[in-house]
Amino acid sequence: MSMDGAEVLSRTVTQDEAAILEAWLASLREGASLQSGRIREAELQTQAKTVFGQLREALEGGLDADGGSFAPLRETLGEISRSRAIQGFTPTDTANFIFALKEPIFESLRRTAGSDASDLAAGIVAVGKMLDRLGLHTMEVFLASREEVIGRQGQEIAELSTPVVRLWDGILALPLIGTLDSARTGVVMENLLQAIVDEEAEIAIIDITGVPTVDTLVAQHLLKTVAAARLMGADCIVSGIRPQIAQTMVHLGVELNVVSKATLADAFAVALKQTGRKVVRQQAAPTVERR
Repeated sequence: MSMDGAEVLSRTVTQDEAAILEAWLASLREGASLQSGRIREAELQTQAKTVFGQLREALEGGLDADGGSFAPLRETLGEISRSRAIQGFTPTDTANFIFALKEPIFESLRRTAGSDASDLAAGIVAVGKMLDRLGLHTMEVFLASREEVIGRQGQEIAELSTPVVRLWDGILALPLIGTLDSARTGVVMENLLQAIVDEEAEIAIIDITGVPTVDTLVAQHLLKTVAAARLMGADCIVSGIRPQIAQTMVHLGVELNVVSKATLADAFAVALKQTGRKVVRQQAAPTVERR
């Protein structure tokens, strides 16, 4: 009497565990994971043995990869996917960790089923559906984890690319590089306002030399930053207004309503003047003639 797919698969995995695991590990060794150097063979073997053991136990509860019996296995695969996303594995390498198990189980089914074509067909269909679902779960966790990594890296880059520089007592400079969007404006405001408080600054120079284009939206972000700084008691000067940017702003009808200068040096000179300071060239000491 023929068995259903769950029974065939459970019997095969249990009886032929050693052969399946050995063939799976051989396939993983030939893959790109070990070649990349991101994972050691011992760690890969540990992961494979853990996953296979949990798979064998999960099959006792049926074939539903989304069911309760598969929960420990899904959690383990999720942890492996998250670690691989952080380590820089490709989606293909991550997916192949599960999909490489198909062929060894297929071969084992052929050996154990013998001449019973119905058992063989039931087992192949069962393992295909189950491993496909587990593979999709692995990829979903991997992609979500990689998006988190990319988002965190983007936030760190944004923070590093908006440093607040102390030019003089009470004078700060905020050089901006790249596009100024809504998310980055929040980082800019936070860094600038905190620096104004820490340094008790009177003037903040916002340098946009490194901003490629200034449109209406960018101008609004600049005005928000200027307004926030004024609320903290610091006047703002915008520097780095190139001729192309000036023409674009005039064409768009954008008005910054703030002191602006072409270069950071010009803005710094204005800041010194507003704070009652000036820079003068030191007179050279007279030379004494020797007789």
